[in-house]
This record gives sequence, structure tokens and C-alpha cells, in this order.
Amino acid sequence: MNNPVPDSVPFNFEAVLKKLHRQFPSKHRFINRELSWLDFNNRVLEEALDPTVPVLERLKFLAIFASNLDEFFMVRVAFIRRAMEAGLTRREPDGLSPADVMKQISLRVHEAHENIGRCFRESIIPAMEVSGVRIVNDTTATEEQRQFAAKYFTSTLHSLITPVVLDATHPFPELENQAIYFAVELSSSTRKQRANALVLLRVPTHAVNRYVRIPSTNGTVYAMLIDDVIRLSLNDLFADKRILGCYQLKVVRDSELELDEVGSSDLLKSILRGLERRKRGHATRFLYDPAMPLHIIKRFARQLKLHRKNMFPGARYHSFSDLMQLPAIVDRPDLLYPPMPPLHVASLESATKLIDIVRRRDILLHHPYQSFAYVARFFEEAADDEATVEVKATLYRVSSDSHIATALARAARNGKKVTVLIELKARFDEERNIGWAHALTEAGATVIYGVKKLKTHCKMAMVVRKEAGEIKRYSHLGTGNYNDRTARLYCDVGLLTAHPELTQDVARVFNRLTGEAQLKDMKHLLVAPEFLRKEFVKRIRREAEHAQAGIPSGIIAKMNSLVDQEMIDELYCAGQAGVQIKLIVRGMCCLRAGVPGLSENIEVTSIIDRYLEHARVYRFENGGKPELFLSSADWMPRNLNNRVEVAFPILDANVQRDIEELLQLQLTDTMKARILHADGSNHRRSGEPPVRSQFALYAHARRFSA
Repeated sequence: MNNPVPDSVPFNFEAVLKKLHRQFPSKHRFINRELSWLDFNNRVLEEALDPTVPVLERLKFLAIFASNLDEFFMVRVAFIRRAMEAGLTRREPDGLSPADVMKQISLRVHEAHENIGRCFRESIIPAMEVSGVRIVNDTTATEEQRQFAAKYFTSTLHSLITPVVLDATHPFPELENQAIYFAVELSSSTRKQRANALVLLRVPTHAVNRYVRIPSTNGTVYAMLIDDVIRLSLNDLFADKRILGCYQLKVVRDSELELDEVGSSDLLKSILRGLERRKRGHATRFLYDPAMPLHIIKRFARQLKLHRKNMFPGARYHSFSDLMQLPAIVDRPDLLYPPMPPLHVASLESATKLIDIVRRRDILLHHPYQSFAYVARFFEEAADDEATVEVKATLYRVSSDSHIATALARAARNGKKVTVLIELKARFDEERNIGWAHALTEAGATVIYGVKKLKTHCKMAMVVRKEAGEIKRYSHLGTGNYNDRTARLYCDVGLLTAHPELTQDVARVFNRLTGEAQLKDMKHLLVAPEFLRKEFVKRIRREAEHAQAGIPSGIIAKMNSLVDQEMIDELYCAGQAGVQIKLIVRGMCCLRAGVPGLSENIEVTSIIDRYLEHARVYRFENGGKPELFLSSADWMPRNLNNRVEVAFPILDANVQRDIEELLQLQLTDTMKARILHADGSNHRRSGEPPVRSQFALYAHARRFSA
């Protein structure tokens, strides 16, 4: 409840902040970001363990858990390791030094590997077998299945395998990041060669599916890992040797690009050099079969220059992320979620031109519930429309066959002035973005490779048309990437608008991006790094003042990650002023919720479900006249300080109602929502009636479908 005081007594934010700092040192106010991320990934694992989730979907969640862990080591663990190698000992706000954090990560990841194997062996495999799907291996396969495996090895795998002996005449090869290898220990059948040989053999997952479907009987579907197909064929491959052991291993490497933006006059060349260095990045994690002999483990440790704490005994198999391929192999749609195809919007389907509707009213599109094709259509119509004069867009992550990038190229070939900012520093999408940059340049578009020292993360586009002799602007602003593939899996919202002041602000931001023009006279858009943080802080403090004055107040903020210490402290202070704060945070959350005297007025919800929650929504009660913003930005230092981000207001009353419903459904979710605690743990929210927000939002979108 709000605690009213006389209007004449303003809420002293600085005094409250100092008091909180005295009462709650930083280690009691903040959860370590890396450990919070591991807590998030454990919530993903909870879905893999949930028996109410279809078994092949559980398999996918286990794959996501493993893939997330790989990226964590490629980026975050690599960052901490570099800090330690540089001799940095500065402690994090939670009181942990880099060495402390690494120790905690090591303990938790060792536990995670045990959990992955246990989940797969004891939970998922039995559930699949009950459902008529069996994974057989080199010891459980029938004779018929062994013969099939031998033929598959000869016809498909043999030519993809290149054994490399590790001896004085063969330099130790550079183990590729995330590739899977066998270390095969051999004993010569002749007496002349006494020493055992060690042969390295890459499992060719780069060329074929990790699983192969094998002969099935009695309605049961059988599949085998190609790892086991290879194991069955080792005696033929090394016919004159005795196989002493075959042990699987995998290396994860530092994948952060180190760019010389200051010294390099050509960002593209700098990134290409960085991509080459990435292939040889320091090893950050070594996974090995626990049966691997100690002398072989030590040999890899020396070659990779890894401490034993970064060497993890996994199970017999690695790269559980490849489990994502299995559902397609077994082809059992009854063991997946029922289809939820993106819906067509009746009013947009009946329109001859999308722009005619946008001219009359704002259009909110909620993906993946509603089709992303309407966003592509916005670009495609502009490319072919004689009235189009100019098209501008920011591209952060796009698919290899992007309809939007293709439409932009066509617009340029059709004589439109096309300007595209392609962010070449989008991690793990650099090569694809470079390819599109070349293609768009060849088509005649003006291509900008980002802003110096900043990543351009905002998602926006503008179409300029000449109508009856006047120039008119139309814009799309979104929370997610212009990527038609991820739009099928990521929950994002986008706005199509012709609002004159909003589109004028969009034009100013594009001028800032392409020509470093000063941002001034902005009416509605909040832009980072210039003033997004300041504007959010101003609104948080306004809510605190309203709470103290007995005026309706409240904050609802939905984001992917909450890490920024200044923003967290602002929320703590607002909560102490009596503001009821509800946060929906999918991933990292460094705020400690529910601590008496600090955050008892703050509740944090996290939703992990069928789709990836990705939208950023910020709602401020504003004395009963709510302000709603959609944004590309989380509350993280990188978003607020080091990226070009945009938050845009929802001005249309009908669109506001849709966003309000989105927030309320997620805040009342009783099936897939977790309430986060001060120590990073969580419990499932329960209640009646049962609410599953993603399914409810699909039902809501269906009301407007064609």
C-alpha cells in the first residue's frame, strides 16, 4: 500500500539511497550476474524435467540448456578468465572476486553436467521408451541394426572421417570450437611397436545429422547417434590395431571478438580479422568421458593450457544441444506441442495495401502469435510502390534467406533511396551480416556498418512516400530482430505507425546513426546512450513521489535481464517510498526481491515456456494515466551505456489495452511463471483458475484472425 505524507514533503531519493547503502552493503543488494544466469538456465532445465511437457519438447529444453551453457563458456567465462590473466582482482558488487566467481561457476557447472546426464538417462529416455521411441547404442543394437549401421558408416561416414595420430610427426591439431572428437587409444598388433598410439577422430556433425533412424519394428521408432555408428566400425577402421579405449571429448573456446575500432580505419577488416582469431580462441571448457585415463586427460590439459577446474567429466556423449535434431528424425508430432501456427489478421488480410491501414491507425503485431509476414510485407510493398521515395532500416540479426533484406535490395534496384545500418558486431551473426552488407551494397543501397564504439541494437524502419505532392512517413518499431526465423520462436511486439511526431523522431534517430547528427527536439522516443537511462530514472522517481503523496503509483517492467546496479537501486528506493513494483524478468536478475526493509514491495516473475520471452515492456502508473513503452533495451549497463537503443511509447488507446492485457496475463500466469527469491531460487506460482499466459495470448490473437 502507498504511504501518503503531506504534498509539501518531497521524497528525498538521495537520502533514502544513502540509508539503504548503509543498511544493505552491495553484497546484500545484488546477486552476481553470472550465478544469476546459471539460476536462469536451471529454470530451463526444470522444463526438461517437467512430466507435463511433451517428451520431445522436454528433449528440446535439454538441448537449449546445453547450448546455453556452451555460449556461457564462450563469452562470460572467457571474459572472467581474461580478467584473471590480466591480474584483475576487483570484486563484483556482490563481494565476489573473479577467482571467487570462477570457483562458484566450476562447482555449479560440475553439478549441471550431472543434472544433464541424470535428466536424460532417468527421466527423458524412459518417457520416450514408454511412448515408442528408443535410442540404441553400440551395445544394445540388434544384429540387424548393427548391419544397417555398418552400411551407413561405409556409404556416408567413412569418407567424412580423417583419423589423426598424435605423435612427433603429426603436430597436435587445433581442436575446433564445440566440435566433438574421439580420442582412440590403440595398441599395435606387432611386437616392434611397444608404445600405445593415440588417434584423434572428429565426429562429422558438421556434415550430417547427429542421429540416424535405423530399422524399426512393432511400431517403435529407433534412432542411433552417429557416435555409436562410428564406435561399431572402429575395428574395421583400425583393422591391424587393438583398441584399448575410445573416449569422447569436446572443447569450448573464447569467442569474444576483440576489435580495434580506434586503430582500424575499416571496421569490416577488423571484424574479419577478429573472426579468424575466434577460431583459435583460448579454451575455456573441456568436456571428456569420465572413463578417459588420467594420462590422456593430462595430455589435453597441457595442450589446451587448461586448469583441471575447467575440465569437466561429462558423460559418454557430449553436445546435448544436438538433441534438438532428434524430433525431426523420429517424426512423432504426437510427442510435441500441438501446432500453434502464426495467425493471419483479418483486417490486414483484406487490405489491398498495408500502408492504407497504417495511415488510419497504429497496428500492433505480437509474434509469434501473429504472422511476421506482415512486417516483411511492409518492406515488400515499399520496394514495389511507385510512391515510395526512401526506405531506411536497422538490421541486427537477420536470417540467411531474409525476406526483409531481400526486399531492401529490391527497393534499391527499383530506384528507391535505401539506407541500411547493418550491425557487424552482432555476436555470432557477424559473417551472415557481412554477407548481407555486400549484397545490399551491390544492389545500390547505402550501407552503414554501425556506430563507432557502440552497437546499434534498436529495431526500427522508416518508409518515406510522396502522396499528393506531400512527403509522408511510416515506421515500424519493434522489440525484436528483423528475423523471420526467430520470429517463430521469440515473443516480441512491434508497432506500425504513421504518427507524425513518432515518425519524425525516428527520422532524427536515423540521422544520428548515419551522420552523427545531434538528437534534439525529440518528442516521444527515448534513446540510449544519450538519455534513455535518465528518462527511465525520472519516471521511477515520479512514481515514488506519487506514492508518498497518495497519488496512484506503480511500476511494471518486463525485460530479458535486469543487471544495472543504478537502476536496481532506483527500484529499491521507489519500493521504499511505497511503490508496488512487479518485474517480469526471463533471464539474469541481480535484484534481490522480497528482502524486508529493502525490497518487500518488489516481486519478480520469470516465465519459461514454449516460446522464448523476448519483449521489453515498461509501464508507469503516472497518477492513473499510465505510460507504456516498448523497447529493444534491457536494464543492463551495455544497453543503457554502450548501445544505440530506442524505447517508444504506445499512444493509441486500443494498442494500450492489448499491451495491458499482455502484462496482466503474465502477472497472473499460474502454470509457467516462477517467483524469484532473494537468493536466486524460485518457486512456481500457483492459483485458480489455471492461467498459461502464452496459450492465453494465442487465444487472444485468434479473436482478430482471418
